[in-house]
Amino acid sequence: MKKLFSLSVFILLIAFVGTEAKAQKLKVPGADLATQVLGILDKTDGLGLTADQTSKLKANNKSFVDDVFGVLNGNLSDDAKKSKFLDLKKIRQNFLMGLLGQSLLGKYNGSVNKLLGPLKSQLGPAALAF
Repeated sequence: MKKLFSLSVFILLIAFVGTEAKAQKLKVPGADLATQVLGILDKTDGLGLTADQTSKLKANNKSFVDDVFGVLNGNLSDDAKKSKFLDLKKIRQNFLMGLLGQSLLGKYNGSVNKLLGPLKSQLGPAALAF
């Protein structure tokens, strides 16, 4: 009886540890999250952009989101991914500064960061790019 009880406890312990290990796997965001992020980046309400600025911004947003999720889903190490995300952010901010100027860039970044806030935990290390 004592052996049966010990064996049962051991099996439950193994099952519990196995479940915990499985729960800690890195979850890679899906295409739905990429669509949500792109939708947020494309919101330009209240900025007063020209049609040309809007089209350039939306084209850059699409390629930026593709690049971010490409890195996120890639085979790079975590440190390499973080470095790549920071590089993408720098390139993006330079583009936005040239397109929008300092004043509009501040408004745009503030709006984007506010809307992306709830998604940052789902983005994981990709949140560094924003």
